[in-house]
Amino acid sequence: MIEIAIGAIIVALIFDFVNGFNDSANSVATVIGTRVLKPLHAVGLSAAMNFIGPFVFGVAVATTIAKGIVSPDDITVYMIVGGLAGAIGWSTLCTYFGLPISNSHSLVGGIMGAGIAGLGFEKLVYGGLTKVFAGIVIAPVGGIIFGLLLTTLIITVFASKKPGPVNKTFGKLQIISSAWFALTHGANDGQKTMGIIVLILFSAGLIPELDMPLWVILAAASAMGLGTFFGGYKVIKTLGVKITKLRPYQGFAAETGGGLMLAIFAIFGIPASTTHAITGTIMGSGAARRKRAVRWKVSRQIVFSWVITIPGAAAMGIGFTFLIHLFV
Repeated sequence: MIEIAIGAIIVALIFDFVNGFNDSANSVATVIGTRVLKPLHAVGLSAAMNFIGPFVFGVAVATTIAKGIVSPDDITVYMIVGGLAGAIGWSTLCTYFGLPISNSHSLVGGIMGAGIAGLGFEKLVYGGLTKVFAGIVIAPVGGIIFGLLLTTLIITVFASKKPGPVNKTFGKLQIISSAWFALTHGANDGQKTMGIIVLILFSAGLIPELDMPLWVILAAASAMGLGTFFGGYKVIKTLGVKITKLRPYQGFAAETGGGLMLAIFAIFGIPASTTHAITGTIMGSGAARRKRAVRWKVSRQIVFSWVITIPGAAAMGIGFTFLIHLFV
């Protein structure tokens, strides 16, 4: 069982790497789209802040993932591996096509599918899943509102200033806001794999309670940071360029607003989607200048990818779990 648990932990860290690979766009897309930082510099900054995030905001989200999807007393290591395989498969597929999906919801969907395949619907923890589905609604809608309000406030305050100095000022501030968003991304998404690893250890009987060892935090944060550094540039292009053409003050508003939302979610243990949050704030920031500045066709395609993520990852989780059970 120890060997299987080690293999499952390796799979979990691979997912964490893939998570960072896809979600690297979340914290660097706007700073690249506004040409404030070169891609390599932006991704390096994001990777470092993603690593630090879990140490700043605690592990409330990890606890929700460990206890709030499938009953931890009943799920097996084999099911967790099947769920992770489903999450990785779905995330990889969407990254290939440049879709900024929620890797958080891929993970939730994959573990849900594994639980359904191995235990049935009655072993799902609906109280924890309520938090997840609340985040699905709140993150993009709240993101749009935050982005719209912050951008409108900036436009109002600096309306009489010349565009050149304003862009230069917010170009510098955007480096800070990008780092802030990356920090909160690590605090939210970086914790999800920690919760899965603790669940693996508990299911294998290697720890008596669902506590968070320091080495788990370090391992998951490192995998997330590496994935972020080698991030998917197709997704960066979609978020930073295709949705709307951003100016530095809009990028600052989008990242600051998205980071505030994620910080709140991290404190309350809500496994929110950083993709939903930043995409919403980008839409809100673009719409504050004028509604037609947002390419709503691209936005609709992104929303569609959000809608199908949990069922898509769950279907893959079910399939992989059944496949694993054929051989064990």
